[in-house]
Amino acid sequence: MISGSVRQGSVNAAVIATAAASMPEGVTAVTYEGIGELPHFNPDLDHDPLPESVTELRRLIDEASALLISTPEYAGAMPGALKNLLEWTVGGVETTQKPTGWINPSAILNRSAGTYASLRIVLEYTDCRIVEEACVDVPVPRALLAEDGLVTPGPERDAIAAAVAALVAAS
Repeated sequence: MISGSVRQGSVNAAVIATAAASMPEGVTAVTYEGIGELPHFNPDLDHDPLPESVTELRRLIDEASALLISTPEYAGAMPGALKNLLEWTVGGVETTQKPTGWINPSAILNRSAGTYASLRIVLEYTDCRIVEEACVDVPVPRALLAEDGLVTPGPERDAIAAAVAALVAAS
């Protein structure tokens, strides 16, 4: 699970934490939290020995049964930190046919349409298998974040759990 935000206490991090808490019994969620520590992608560095943070990213993706992403929109597109993370996976085998979904928590209708359209393009380049039922818009205003860092119980949390269930079923 990946939050495309580097912001502490972001809505996207809460969505990912809520998704992790929604995993069915017997399924373990692993949340990648090193997005801010990755070096800028540079093809000259994309060989052994890889930077340690890149090795860890690729190992976690390789070991995952599926990927779930939630990302903010910045200036009409996905944030650079997420794009950088994904660039480190282009050409690798870790994402090949990996079931992948996303949850768009933007509370402003159509605000993140460009972000998720570009995310789809990049994920297709990385050869992820996009699970349409796990790609959902679930508007989550900041007011719905509880003190525990999760989305409060209600229809939004139910929709997150449904996306998780669809992704797990496709894995």
